[in-house]
Amino acid sequence: MTPEQVTLVQRSFAQVVPIADQAARLFYDRLFEVAPAVRPLFRGDMAQQGQKLMATLAAVIEGLSDLPRVLPAASALAKRHVSYGARPEHYAVVGETLLWTLERGLASQWTPQLAAAWTAAYTTLSDYMIEQAYGRPQAAE
Repeated sequence: MTPEQVTLVQRSFAQVVPIADQAARLFYDRLFEVAPAVRPLFRGDMAQQGQKLMATLAAVIEGLSDLPRVLPAASALAKRHVSYGARPEHYAVVGETLLWTLERGLASQWTPQLAAAWTAAYTTLSDYMIEQAYGRPQAAE
């Protein structure tokens, strides 16, 4: 990721924060629509799950400018996801769903440049998480 991409991601996420609950609902509704097989992996209160999602995104996005600081937490998160039943192929659909959600939430502010920045951020982190969780690199796309 370039420093410009980091800035784009961070600035755009700041605009998602005020609509975090709505964005989380939109994300999970879409995820379960396009990948119904992942629905059983989510057993708890979905409002709480949405809050966890947004808090995790906030922490990761804040740390993008100092990626080595974020990587240990990303590694631990990836390993926890294995225990929930997540598989490497789930990362691609989650990434697509995240981008879809951001495009809707940011509306006219969503540009090809912003999409490329978010794609770079997600790919960087998801590839790392897959390698940490499963011991082998595997593209998330």
